[in-house]
Amino acid sequence: MRRFALLLMLWPMVAAADWQALSGPEIEAALSGQRLIYEKAWQEFRPSGRTLYNAGRDSWGYWQVRDDAYCSQWPPSDLWTCYRVEVDGSLIRFLGEAGDVTEARYTR
Repeated sequence: MRRFALLLMLWPMVAAADWQALSGPEIEAALSGQRLIYEKAWQEFRPSGRTLYNAGRDSWGYWQVRDDAYCSQWPPSDLWTCYRVEVDGSLIRFLGEAGDVTEARYTR
């Protein structure tokens, strides 16, 4: 039982060890032309800088890489929000400035 408890305590550290932070050029390569699947939605990242998000209906926005961050803008707002990006195999996650984390997986 103690071994099991120890494994549970160490599990978050082990799972977190595989995430790799991406640089700006790596983010561009990781997203451009890709479709990601979230828990209840999907999103396409067009090379043109357009992005299509669907959680039951289409929502068009814009995306770009600024420094080492993925940034998005969703009309009618003109504000851009940026996230650090990390990958672990076929998984990708976006880390917001407020500590929010959104995970997705590649469709291919």
